[in-house]
Amino acid sequence: MVTLNYRDSKPIYEQVKDGFRRLILSGMLATGEKLPSVRELAAQLAINPNTIQRAYRELETEGFIYSIAGKGSFTAALSEVTDGRRTELLAAFDAAAGELLRLGMGEAELAARLRALL
Repeated sequence: MVTLNYRDSKPIYEQVKDGFRRLILSGMLATGEKLPSVRELAAQLAINPNTIQRAYRELETEGFIYSIAGKGSFTAALSEVTDGRRTELLAAFDAAAGELLRLGMGEAELAARLRALL
């Protein structure tokens, strides 16, 4: 399900979070699908349950999953995820683009970088 790279400089909880994000956005985890319990996933990955708890908490804050007390965590509807994530990413993009412009990057150069991504 989720794989970890212990040599990566990225914290383990972020790797778990990114793994679940990819699974949800790719459709490999269906809407409403139950995620492994914190303890179960911690045992599978041989890591501290607090690490999984942090990843789940952040995924819930970002709208990728939701929790039901006593039942567990489940994947959110992709439409809800994409709307919330799009808003969050656009805010980060606006901040980064504004800073790049203030640092002297030209509008044409910024536009060229966007075209290169397409």
